[in-house]
Amino acid sequence: MERHDVHPGHEHHQPSRPEHTGGSEQTGQGDHTGHPGQAGHADHAGHHPGHAGHAGHAGHTGHASASWAMAAQATLHCLTGCAIGEILGMAIGTALAWHNVPTMILAIVLAFVFGYSLTMRGVLRAGLDVPTALRVALAADTVSIAVMELADNGTILVFPGAMDATLSDALFWLSLALSFVVAFAVTTPVNRWMIGRGKGHAVVHQYH
Repeated sequence: MERHDVHPGHEHHQPSRPEHTGGSEQTGQGDHTGHPGQAGHADHAGHHPGHAGHAGHAGHTGHASASWAMAAQATLHCLTGCAIGEILGMAIGTALAWHNVPTMILAIVLAFVFGYSLTMRGVLRAGLDVPTALRVALAADTVSIAVMELADNGTILVFPGAMDATLSDALFWLSLALSFVVAFAVTTPVNRWMIGRGKGHAVVHQYH
């Protein structure tokens, strides 16, 4: 019995268990902490806010899915101001017996004036001051009105006899109506493209 108690193997086995146990625990902890999969998961978790931010950014630039209805509404808004300005300019030019070129220039200038004015009226109601409202109108309408004016005046120029027609001629109103239809058809895709990129009338939407 005494020889059994002092058995060398037994004595060696007793201290080795704590060492093995301690080493196993440390190794296990180290393996768990430094596990590549766990680190990758932590990396993924660390990147998750970035992905969330990216998703939020995509939502913010969701203008890219601008609908045709939205583009058509923006175009109709510009067309209303342009029509008022053009008809007024042509009426003034005709009343003053101006030639075609100065009459057309006046009509284009007034088209821009009334186009910008309609937009400014809306954003002024939202509480903006006049200088800021003007900047918003310039950013929102300049390209749209410019494309519209090129389209409708180009149509009038190529329409036979339209340039020589007066306000009392049916040809004048027929050519003018056709020019507005052409301008609307040409400008709507341009507005949709711009709204989809956060430009044009997209800058006005936050004030509605």
